[in-house]
Amino acid sequence: MTTSRHLALLLLVATFSLAGCSKDRDAAQDFPPVQTTVTVVPPAAQAKEIFATRCTPCHGADGRGDGAASASLNPKPRNFHDAAWQSSVTDDYLTKIVQFGGAAVGKSPAMPANPDLRDAAVVAALASHVRELGKNP
Repeated sequence: MTTSRHLALLLLVATFSLAGCSKDRDAAQDFPPVQTTVTVVPPAAQAKEIFATRCTPCHGADGRGDGAASASLNPKPRNFHDAAWQSSVTDDYLTKIVQFGGAAVGKSPAMPANPDLRDAAVVAALASHVRELGKNP
């Protein structure tokens, strides 16, 4: 093959390649861009969900210590509506017992730890939820 034929062949291949790329680009423009959505769940909503799934079985949905599992527990789970108890504990105490369990604060080891709760805002919201339950006699 002569140099001019090589050049012509190379030019022909390049033309088809570019035409193919252009066609792919045009086809891609026919579809809308993919959009991803990240839903951010506020800490308070996460705390209520955690309470419903982890705390309700013992403490009850309203936090009165009357959950389905409470019948077999001794001592009975805390009633968060007890005003004397609410005024006797700090938020730090609530945070500690939520994360590390009852044994960590000298209470029943039946109160489990939640070591997977590492988001401070969610733990604080959970403590706040316990406080809110105490405001409703």
